[in-house]
Amino acid sequence: MGRGERGDLPDAEWERLRPFLPVSNGRCGRWRDHRQVIDGILHRVPTGVHWRDLPKRFGPWKTVYERHRLWSADGTWERLLQQVQAAADAAGEIDWDVSVDSTIVRAHQHAAGARMGPPPAPGASKGDKVRTPGRDTVAESGRPPGGGGERGESLGRSRGGFTTKIYLSADGRCRPLSLVLTAGQRADCTQFAPVLEKIRVPRLGSGRPRTKPDSVAADKGYSNRPCREYLRRRGIRHAIPEKTDSRAVRLRKGSRGGRPPGCDEERYKKSNTVERAINRLKNSRALATRYDKRGYVFLGTVTAAAIVVWLRT
Repeated sequence: MGRGERGDLPDAEWERLRPFLPVSNGRCGRWRDHRQVIDGILHRVPTGVHWRDLPKRFGPWKTVYERHRLWSADGTWERLLQQVQAAADAAGEIDWDVSVDSTIVRAHQHAAGARMGPPPAPGASKGDKVRTPGRDTVAESGRPPGGGGERGESLGRSRGGFTTKIYLSADGRCRPLSLVLTAGQRADCTQFAPVLEKIRVPRLGSGRPRTKPDSVAADKGYSNRPCREYLRRRGIRHAIPEKTDSRAVRLRKGSRGGRPPGCDEERYKKSNTVERAINRLKNSRALATRYDKRGYVFLGTVTAAAIVVWLRT
């Protein structure tokens, strides 16, 4: 079976990724064919197929899985996403009116039970405890990255069982700009600042990466003082409606309740862009249900799906 099968990267999309792919794995010389392996990873993302059941045209399933695991651990997927975003920003294709929201993902029963310890870095022995680059959740105690929750694997208990929550910011064209994972029971407002601080779009030429959106829209789950103070401190305009109970308390206090927070209704109408970005991501079965045991591997799966959204939008 030749190239061009369902889910494979077309030549144009491959050429956009190829210049940014790592050349060596740091252990045994050059990687084998990146394109074959990436096609295998991107076949698994929308289908949710078990790694062992990957079609043989992608090569050994373990090679595909190990490449995905290592790239999730060392931040390669995140860097690829940033480079694709940088190309779009240089072409003026990013709408910097950003929206923020979260979504719950039900974890399969096989997603629980991961072994303790951080992800192994390339070249490290199996028992080494290392700090993975770009993952500030890897502590000296050996907790793995991927957010809070059960043993740091972004797994939490809710009424539906094991769940993971994906927080994301999306541009005005419904494409993910940043991604954060936590356990499913975490409140949305707790990750408002982290998800905005992860926005980092490099410049193709000289200059600092862009980290500040023109404006931010979010629903009432983010309507509290810390979120508004964070935006005010960074000088970011926002459209966040006031909660009904907060408004009642403010009115009950009279003049001591202060002025109502401003909310641009026309700008708030664009907040559905993040919902549409979530729908695009959840078209992938490996995201709609979490099968990955490790939090950092699942974050890599979500990031790979986000890269596809950018390439095809």
